[in-house]
Amino acid sequence: MTNAIERLGAPYVPERPETSADDYPQVLDDLSAASVHRNFDPYLDIDWDDPKMAIVPDDDRWILSPEVDPVGRHPWYRQLPRDKQIEIGMWRQANVAKVGLQFESVLIRGLMQYSFKLPNGAKEFRYTTHESKEECNHTLMFQEFVNRSGMDVPGAKVGYRVISPLVPLASTIFPTVFFFGVLGGEEPIDHIQKDFLRTRANLHPTMAAVMQLHVAEEARHISFAHHLLRETVPRKGRIQRFLLSLMFPLTMRILCGAIVVPPKSFQKRFDIPDDVMRDIFWRSPESKKFLRNVFGDVRMLGEQCGLMNPVSRLLWKLLGIGGRPSRFRSEPTYTAA
Repeated sequence: MTNAIERLGAPYVPERPETSADDYPQVLDDLSAASVHRNFDPYLDIDWDDPKMAIVPDDDRWILSPEVDPVGRHPWYRQLPRDKQIEIGMWRQANVAKVGLQFESVLIRGLMQYSFKLPNGAKEFRYTTHESKEECNHTLMFQEFVNRSGMDVPGAKVGYRVISPLVPLASTIFPTVFFFGVLGGEEPIDHIQKDFLRTRANLHPTMAAVMQLHVAEEARHISFAHHLLRETVPRKGRIQRFLLSLMFPLTMRILCGAIVVPPKSFQKRFDIPDDVMRDIFWRSPESKKFLRNVFGDVRMLGEQCGLMNPVSRLLWKLLGIGGRPSRFRSEPTYTAA
């Protein structure tokens, strides 16, 4: 078996399509086995002290990609002086890592709450504990990156940070909604990182290593949430499914805003005009398309779970996240309508 660092350097390969006919217990066994045999440690698999990984301010690789990043593609950002583009790029990428850390901290607490109530013999217990361990490594990795960037970033908006201690309680009270939230946080970050890796954007090697490690393990975490919801949602009553069909897009849209949109301090620090912020999040045609594309996989899951009906489809559209579902998990953005 190749070692982890060799896998980190390998080209990104999209996941194979999933089907709805999976043997759910076997899937859980396979995911747990994969967590044992194909796992990463950010302090073994990323050579933080390699001179090539050094983070220095005057580096064009911190300039945000116009192909992938919503800020990077806006004309206001593109016309800024080079040094300002670099500074904004470093701040934004460090802040995205900090948001990822904060989200995964909430996720870990929720998974522990969820597993605490599982009966003896439940296969979900083993997998959710494996996932929690991997997410702990991700928080270490994200914080290490933030520290080395030298950017004192806050992460998520104040409101999200204030309510974060309460969110894990949903995993035992409303577990289906909790796993909606898991996808609402994981899918946007995963989508953006995969687009960066697919387009071979001119990433700093430290950022590239963080993304590759995160995407490799996050594929399992997202797969688990998809399988769990496909297994449990269709068994619920008609009224429950209808209410969940409305909660699904609402959760996606709210958490995407919390994860992707930077806090007010970003606008204040870099003196970004209000109309530019509105264009980037989410008024311009390009940003609207980005927002729709983020949730192609989730719309596919909604179809598979029976959560798409005339009312919920209208809500997806009104929230600006409607569109055709992905044909398979991780379908590249550039093939999506």
